[in-house]
Amino acid sequence: MLDACGLDFVILDMEHGRCDIGTLEQMIASCRGSGIVPMVRVPDLNFAPLSRVLDLGARGVMVPRVETRAQAEEIVSALKYAPRGRRGVALGVAHDLYRATGAEFFAQANQDIPVIIQVETVKAFENLEAIASVPDVDVLWVGHYDLTVSMGIPAQFDHPRLMQAMDELVDACKRHGLAPGFMPLTPENAAHWVSKGFRMISLGSDISVFLDGMQKFKAYVEQGGKSA
Repeated sequence: MLDACGLDFVILDMEHGRCDIGTLEQMIASCRGSGIVPMVRVPDLNFAPLSRVLDLGARGVMVPRVETRAQAEEIVSALKYAPRGRRGVALGVAHDLYRATGAEFFAQANQDIPVIIQVETVKAFENLEAIASVPDVDVLWVGHYDLTVSMGIPAQFDHPRLMQAMDELVDACKRHGLAPGFMPLTPENAAHWVSKGFRMISLGSDISVFLDGMQKFKAYVEQGGKSA
């Protein structure tokens, strides 16, 4: 369905909800033959090994609750093959479509797999510059709900302190050649954050998009064909 809508990627979420490793394998496989790039948000920093989702065929990894440069360096090391990291080698499995290849595979995999770091606490923003400067980090993704809770302004998404943090994130990404990422819940909100410099945008979640569409459909019918 996402491919039919012309979307580019999907983030399969193991942090929230019930997506376990078996379900994940099936969901990644369902992306094959489509234009959708499957990426995975792992449950936490301690999901071991982080590269397991890559062996299943994920094309990118998002790691939540990263707060320090050392954590970001550890994540990169776990997701990259030597000499850039220490990812374990398994060839002839799902990620290379069961076709073991030669030495060129490792450099290409290191180049092709984006590392997405979620910054979603006050501590993370205190260490933002240090995190952004870690080699092989590709995206800094704002966890805006968690960040507002950490700031003591829960769900206040127009609060000046949050706006300042978002500007700081975009500026840090520009300095280090990274893409700032965000998940807006409405088209209008998405347009706003794109205009602010965010370059990787997730168009809501499956739940939010379904609820919004069904609520608008129902309201339109109940009001006799008039927009709500």
